[in-house]
Amino acid sequence: MERGLTNRHVQVMAIAGTIGTGLFLGAGRSISLTGPSIILIYMITGAFMFLMMRAVGEMLYQDPEQHTFINFITRHLGKGWGYFSVWSYWLSVVFIGMAEITAISHYVQFWFPSWPSWLIQIVF
Repeated sequence: MERGLTNRHVQVMAIAGTIGTGLFLGAGRSISLTGPSIILIYMITGAFMFLMMRAVGEMLYQDPEQHTFINFITRHLGKGWGYFSVWSYWLSVVFIGMAEITAISHYVQFWFPSWPSWLIQIVF
């Protein structure tokens, strides 16, 4: 068997990286609890995020001096909201990192069930 990645393999990896492990790990439980209605919720959330990112793009087009969304928040809502947004964003990045490590340990335990979660998390 020949080793190699086709264009389709690369596209699937790009989509999986974009979606993230949260959808793969958490979607099964969500679908089992809610049924197919979760697809409607994903579509509504996706449409909202699309419109929000379009709005951020328009704001960036109007004022290219701003470099991050935190700059927009500080400029339009004030320094207090900017400060709150910076720390909220930092905390979300930390929590997402921990969730990713936990998801990795669940995936690795599928193949190596005798390995403890804490060991897998330390390795990664």
